Amino acid sequence: MFREDILRMSGYVPGEQPQGRKLVKLNTNENPYPPSAKVVAAIKVAAEAGLQRYPDPAATAFRRRAAEVLAADCAAITPDWILCGNGSDDILTIVTRSFVAPGQAVRYATPSYSLYKTLAEIQGVGQDVAPYEADWSLGYRFAQANDEGRPVRLAYLANPNSPSGTRMAPGEVAALADTLTCPLLVDEAYVDFAETSCLDLVRTNERVLVSRTLSKSYALAGLRFGYVVAQPQVIEQLGKVKDSYNCDTLAIAGATAAIDDQAWLAANVAKVRAERKRLAQAVADRGFVVTPSDANFLWCTHPSNEHMALYQRLRDGGVLVRYMAYEGWPAGYDGLRITVGTPAQTDALLTTLDAVMKR
Repeated sequence: MFREDILRMSGYVPGEQPQGRKLVKLNTNENPYPPSAKVVAAIKVAAEAGLQRYPDPAATAFRRRAAEVLAADCAAITPDWILCGNGSDDILTIVTRSFVAPGQAVRYATPSYSLYKTLAEIQGVGQDVAPYEADWSLGYRFAQANDEGRPVRLAYLANPNSPSGTRMAPGEVAALADTLTCPLLVDEAYVDFAETSCLDLVRTNERVLVSRTLSKSYALAGLRFGYVVAQPQVIEQLGKVKDSYNCDTLAIAGATAAIDDQAWLAANVAKVRAERKRLAQAVADRGFVVTPSDANFLWCTHPSNEHMALYQRLRDGGVLVRYMAYEGWPAGYDGLRITVGTPAQTDALLTTLDAVMKR
């Protein structure tokens, strides 16, 4: 019954969401703190107003408030520069469906967000993969022309990247966009934990799109709300591809309240950054190589402890982190990605780590 390429693909594998057993959960880059109280209040008001009617298909209230907030980084932004989605994964799907047809290809770096590969497989298009250098810089391969007969019609760039947490400066991304002959989707899921963003690049280059999510810095992973910023003529075409009502009434209300509470965001980001610094030093003191991170997680490798075994022993001890492995960079490359949690969660991780590590 199914397409052959669907049968062949493995599908995206999300991070484990434990059922039953209570674990210190540091595996899926969720925010360890509850969202702004204004979010809960706004959702309650929206629910009490009734859910019998369809939501606003354009999420107008969110786009208006988001445009005001984002204008600090890109003065040109107005509501018609923004399209909303059911999480930024929905945005990635819309963009892929809009730009890439069978016989064409997408480009992405590796190691990076594994959903890019899945979206290409679902769309039935080619994958043009460019490996990161050992220092997590992007070599010439990412921007060069495709010589395999399948034109690259879209490039994804996670910035900050996952699993590394590393970030390219806006000037570097601008140069990359100018070299590419296709649209560049800059995936800024973790950008609020970094010092700079690429948002202003949208103003000067219509082929640059910036996607964001409220799952991480706004502590709304369970709400599912994301958006993309691009020039209005691009947003207009993307709007043809999205589902009719891809954001529900409660999500729109909660997301609008969240982005309105910038004081809460600033305080939350400060806490996560401070704990990131403490966690990085503590893990490094235990012999790990820790990649400097601009996100809410750390990429950690150890020269003498097997990562899969460490992951399993930590899990057995009640602490869940993310074991990740990548083929061909180099062969057998793997490590542990550890989400920044609360100070108490960090303490639990370190205590368990001391108990399970081989010295």
